Amino acid sequence: MTDFLIDFLGTDYIALFIIIGIGIQLGRIRFKGVSFDSSAVIFVAMLYGHLLHLQEINFALPPIIQQVGLLLFIFTIGMQAGPSFFEVLKTQGSKLILLAIVAVATGALVTVVFSLGFDIDSQIAAGLFTGALTSTPGLAAAIEATQSPLASIGYGIAYPFGVIGVILFVKLAPKMLRAKLAKEEEKFLSEARMNTSEVINRNFIITNDNVDGKSLKDLDIRMMTKANISRIMRPDEVSVPATAEAILRKGDLVKAVGTEEALKRVEVLLGKITDKEITPSGLYDVRWYVISRYKVVNKTLGELNLQDNYKATVTRIRRAGIDLPARPSLKLRFGDRLLISSSTGNVNSLSSLFGDSMKDVETTSFLPVALGIVVGLLLGAIEIPLPGGGSFSLGITGGVLIAALVLSRIGKTGSVIWNLPVTGNLILRQLGLLLFLTPVGLSAGSQVGVTIQEYGFSLFGIAAGITLIPMIVVVILGRYFMNVNLFSLLGALTGGMTSTPGLSAVDSMTTTGGPQIAYAAVYPFALVFIIICTQVLAYIL
Repeated sequence: MTDFLIDFLGTDYIALFIIIGIGIQLGRIRFKGVSFDSSAVIFVAMLYGHLLHLQEINFALPPIIQQVGLLLFIFTIGMQAGPSFFEVLKTQGSKLILLAIVAVATGALVTVVFSLGFDIDSQIAAGLFTGALTSTPGLAAAIEATQSPLASIGYGIAYPFGVIGVILFVKLAPKMLRAKLAKEEEKFLSEARMNTSEVINRNFIITNDNVDGKSLKDLDIRMMTKANISRIMRPDEVSVPATAEAILRKGDLVKAVGTEEALKRVEVLLGKITDKEITPSGLYDVRWYVISRYKVVNKTLGELNLQDNYKATVTRIRRAGIDLPARPSLKLRFGDRLLISSSTGNVNSLSSLFGDSMKDVETTSFLPVALGIVVGLLLGAIEIPLPGGGSFSLGITGGVLIAALVLSRIGKTGSVIWNLPVTGNLILRQLGLLLFLTPVGLSAGSQVGVTIQEYGFSLFGIAAGITLIPMIVVVILGRYFMNVNLFSLLGALTGGMTSTPGLSAVDSMTTTGGPQIAYAAVYPFALVFIIICTQVLAYIL
């Protein structure tokens, strides 16, 4: 019976699904709000491999499983991060990005110092670095760069410190800094109101004599104010479609959509603000349309010329839950939602133009995944000469990640849409992560006992140091030298440490969106920088 059980557990596909099943269940267990989620799979796999090793069973899954998992995981990470990654480079400026760089760079520097000072194997050191920053993509880069399962041992040792250490640190940070949470919230909201570019709408009564009798086209309101007129109602409550030819009269009620600054300019041009509502009319329709037709992807609103072609006005664009001003130069992306005011007769034509099918948007196509991974593999195989001889390549991890970042930003090439729906991305990423972690953990399990015997418990202290020191440096820099609001600082810190559990701990302190905004701003950048630092560590140690 024992021999049968050992043979059963040593069958590759049986072991794969047993480890995944137990790991997922273990990852769901929460203790004081902390859980390991999918990363628990690597601990189960290490234990599984260790037990088989004790039975003197040489067991390993086919290498193709790990490779396929790695490719799927890295590519979906890049597809998700791509658009926001480049937006961060342009819009979020120096402070938050610098904090993320400091967190990652300090962790890498501490790893080098500890590795040399305690004579730690470079392969284990690379794993300790990625585990301390809870970065599974970094672990993937470490394994590819070192070609050794020892990196996963370091990751497994440091990961618990990376999860629990960040949570404890952000919880204690306000007390250590003697910060009052209520005051920090007030400061954040005040700064947010000053810097807001939120798209809102407001009603105005036309009181300006110079506007009376002129059309929207004559006034060129969009150019003059950067706002859009979406609805018009006469004093007798007769609604008029807001087309370019629509004539404005004194006393008309109009609805304008734009930023706060844009609406202030509308007030100067047209007249005073009013709380009076515009009565709905069957003559025109205001509704959302979704971009699901390939032909309009990457086209600007100016190119579509909706005013002249469909007597329609785009008042706002919603992308990934964020409302954007409807500027003529803005390029449309697959899955964008457009709020459009048009005559009722043009609704069907607009639906046909945009596709307007949520089913198409939410349907996952594997074509961009397959083609994108091939592009990434080709990119990763390019050898870059280095001064003094030798060469450097991005490798599988770097090549596929950069390809995904760039392609998701491009959006469309010919008939190929570089897009994955949120649900499809999550499923493929989870599948890739599980297929990657299981063989990695099994390989590490056979060597974990020998490694701990060689280094003792010093690795655990080193892991704690790699986690703690970068956070101390970032908090001191952000608080005392850069004057960053506490919630933005802690959000940037958890983003730099790629710690979602840490973000959850910060969220519980405030009702503002400060931590989430900062986390989202720096996370893609930190993700890429960790992978780069991991490859550098493997190269120099």
